[in-house]
Amino acid sequence: MSKLRLVYRCSTCATAYPKWTGCCPSCGAWNSLVEDVEGTGPDLAALVSSSSAATAMPLADIDTLVGGPQPTAIEELDRVLGGGLVPGSVTLLAGEPGIGKSTLLLQLAAAWPARTLYVSAEESAQQVRLRAERLGAVSTNVWLLAETSLAYIIAAFETVQPQLVIIDSIQSVADSDLGSAPGSVVQVRGCAHRLVAEAKRRGLPMVLVGHVTKDGGLAGPRVLEHIVDTVLSFEGDRHHALRLLRAVKHRFGSTNELGVFEMVERGLVGVPDASSLFLTDRRTGVAGSAVTPTLEGHRPLLVEVQSLTNKVTPGAPPRRSAQGLDAGRLALLLAVLERRARLPMGQHEVFASAVGGVRLTEPGSDLPMCLAIVSALADHPLPPDLVSFGEVGLAGELRQVAHASRRLAEAARLGFTRAIVPANSANGVDGISLIRVGTLNEALLAAGLRGAGG
Repeated sequence: MSKLRLVYRCSTCATAYPKWTGCCPSCGAWNSLVEDVEGTGPDLAALVSSSSAATAMPLADIDTLVGGPQPTAIEELDRVLGGGLVPGSVTLLAGEPGIGKSTLLLQLAAAWPARTLYVSAEESAQQVRLRAERLGAVSTNVWLLAETSLAYIIAAFETVQPQLVIIDSIQSVADSDLGSAPGSVVQVRGCAHRLVAEAKRRGLPMVLVGHVTKDGGLAGPRVLEHIVDTVLSFEGDRHHALRLLRAVKHRFGSTNELGVFEMVERGLVGVPDASSLFLTDRRTGVAGSAVTPTLEGHRPLLVEVQSLTNKVTPGAPPRRSAQGLDAGRLALLLAVLERRARLPMGQHEVFASAVGGVRLTEPGSDLPMCLAIVSALADHPLPPDLVSFGEVGLAGELRQVAHASRRLAEAARLGFTRAIVPANSANGVDGISLIRVGTLNEALLAAGLRGAGG
């Protein structure tokens, strides 16, 4: 008989209460009470581990070939995972609603060479079957279970004997012994512990789908990210076809790889040449457009940065809008342009965007963003064969960024012949000439934006 009971524990002082209150009477913290369980007995022990004790052995005697990654037959997914799914590993896939998580995992289930158990805790079996037909992912190796009870899900492991388990999603799974609502901190933590223990005990690769908050963070307790082996982030704009898959945490390989997918009518298709896709609809000879070779992990991508400026309405504050770019970074660069390049940015509204649904977060995109803004301000297009990259400092200096040769090689491959780079950048590559500059003003003049620099 279960001896666990539901309590509300303060996340600040750890004091437990029988019911929720807005303010913790002990420490006075507001909105700090979260659901928890307390008690003793076998049920609480099951939350920690249900596996047998391990045996210690010399580190030098451990065979690294045992438990190697097994390819998933989805090239972009294997790229991010470092070769595939490792037996006994637990992978958490997180992303916004409607971004394509279930689509990707259904395609994974159909491509997996052995038997797969797909647990649908949010949709009915009929809904999943209809999606599988649309994706061409109906396979005799895929076993479907529409269930939310943790006990029945674990029982299906014995019945089906799968070589891969997909749980969609962990927030919808519930354990009746915990006495809490599905999706609560107690349920997510407890069910995740049980599932991870089962995966380790059986040597079974498992993929869990996780929800995200409105801020883009992973929903649920922080322990969820700690107990899994891999955390994958599936990103993109639902209004664009492009989807980006990257590893936030990966115990079996690098977190510097990027997988690129395109959402088409029959599901997600890998994009091996993402740079060409980003530049497909680019129009040359238009003011406010600059191309930059950015780096996503180890993968170089050519992305177009666009800007539009407009005179401020008298008496109104200037508007600044950033899409796919960091709004704080945009404000900083506008301040540098006004102070160091003597440009009247305070008199103009500025709209900046990274085209194609990609997000530019690295400092190497500072220089192309500045060039695009000044190009729009001067109504003067940049040369169509020109790329640029570099970090802009507060003094108006240009600082070098990592892996310059890799960026330049990608630009040369797509036909660009000139690049504006920081003065201390590494040597160039064949097919592209370097224009080395030390300050932002020098870069503006080198780009043909006459009169822009001081």
